[in-house]
Amino acid sequence: MTDVIEDSRNEFKVKLPDDLEKTVIGFLNSKDGGNIYIGVDDNGKVIGLKNNLDLLQRKIKDIIISNIEPSVLGLFDIEVLEEDNKKYIHITVARGEALYHIKGMGLTPDSCFIRVGSSTEKMTTTLINKMFRSRTKLSLKDITSPKQDLTFRELKMYYMEKGFDIGDNFERQLEFYTKDNEFNYIAYLLADNNKISIKVAKYVGNDVDEIEEFYEFGNCSLITATYRVLEKFKIENKVFAKITYPERIEKTMYDYNAVREAIINALVHNDWSNEYPPKFEFFSDRLEISSFGGIQDEFTEEEFLKGYSAPKNPELMRVFKDLELVEHLGTGIRKILKKYDKSIYQFYPHFIIVSIKYNRNDFEYDIQNETIKVDYSKFNLSKIEESIIKLILDRPTITQAEMATFLNLTPRMVRYHLSELVNNGYVKRTGSNKKGKWVVINKGSKRDE
Repeated sequence: MTDVIEDSRNEFKVKLPDDLEKTVIGFLNSKDGGNIYIGVDDNGKVIGLKNNLDLLQRKIKDIIISNIEPSVLGLFDIEVLEEDNKKYIHITVARGEALYHIKGMGLTPDSCFIRVGSSTEKMTTTLINKMFRSRTKLSLKDITSPKQDLTFRELKMYYMEKGFDIGDNFERQLEFYTKDNEFNYIAYLLADNNKISIKVAKYVGNDVDEIEEFYEFGNCSLITATYRVLEKFKIENKVFAKITYPERIEKTMYDYNAVREAIINALVHNDWSNEYPPKFEFFSDRLEISSFGGIQDEFTEEEFLKGYSAPKNPELMRVFKDLELVEHLGTGIRKILKKYDKSIYQFYPHFIIVSIKYNRNDFEYDIQNETIKVDYSKFNLSKIEESIIKLILDRPTITQAEMATFLNLTPRMVRYHLSELVNNGYVKRTGSNKKGKWVVINKGSKRDE
C-alpha cells in the first residue's frame, strides 16, 4: 500500500466503521468515485483483519444495499487483498449517475455526502439542488410541489370550455400527485396560484440597453399565462404595407401562426425543474424566444429540426393537447420551418433561442395601424383605463373578452371601464359588434373642462 495515499479518491479504515454508508455515498456523489480500504491505518500501512472475511464481505454488501438509495447495484465491488500475510478488504465505488443519500431520509444535508479532499463532508442544500438537477432526470410528476395548498379553478374552467366532464378525480387523472401522495410540480405549474413568472420585454433598439415595455404574467396557471403571452404577440404583430399600382400589398411583422408554435414549444418543452421560465423579447428588428434545457441528449440538432423529439414534460404536454394548444408531437417545428429558415434556431448546451427578423424590407408602416400618440396626463384616466386604451391602439379589433384575459380583469370590470371611456368621449365603437373596431379619440378630458 506504499503507492496509495489517503486523498479525494482513497479512504483508509482500520476496521469496519459504523457509518460506512456515508463514505460510500460520498464517493458515489463525487466526480470520479473512489476506494475504501478496511484493515489499513491512516498512513496506508496494512494492519489486517481477523474477522471471518466472507461474513464481513456479506455484511458490507448488505449495509451498502440496504442503507443507500437509489439503488447502487452495479456501482460497487468488494474484494479481499493480502499484503505481508495480512488480509484487508478493498471496496471499489464508481461514480453514480443519480444523487445518492441515506435511505429514508430524503435529500437533506444530513443524508447527502460528497468527498472533499481526504474527508467525507455533508452537502449543502445549494449543492444538493444543483447536483440533483444535473444528475437526476426526473419527470416533473416526481418532483414535489413547493406548495401543497393548490387549487385549480382556472384549469377546470378551461377543461369545461373544451367539453370535458370535470369530476372529483380530476387531479389524479392528470397525474398531479407524487408517489407519496403530494402535489407534484406539474400541479404547481398549472395551479391558480404559484411563483412562476412569465416575462415579456420590449426594447427600444436592437439590444437590451433600453427597455420600452415590460409585462409580467405570473402567479397564475401556466395555461392562463400562455394565453396572455399569445395575446401579447398577436397585438404586437403590426401590419406593413406597400402601395404598388394597381394594388396595395400588406405584410405582417411576423407569421403569427409560426411564432405561436415557437411560444408553445418553449413553454411545453422548457426544463421547469431548474425553475427558469422561458423568456419572450421584442427588439426593434426581431423577436426572440428563449427556453431552457437545450436539446435532449438522445437527439441531434438535425433530428430536432426535422421534428424528431420526445416531450420533456409529457404530463404537461397532455394538458396542452387536451386544451388544443398543441396538436401532435413534433409538428410545431415543421410548421415553423415552413415559414422560416432553420437559421432562426440557436442551440446552446443549456438553452435554445428562436430569433425571427421582422418582415419590413421596403414596406412602409400601414398608416391605418399607426400608433396615436396620446398624452395621458390631460386625460385624467385610471391605470386600468390607460391599459385599455393602449390595447385598443395596439389592436383596434380587440374584444372585451380578450381585454379581460390580457389585463387579468373580470369581463364585468372591463365593461364598466369601457363604458366610462365611451361616455367621456375618449373612445368610440365603429361598425358592427362582430366586425367593428374601437377608435381612440385624441382630445382633452371632459373632466378637465
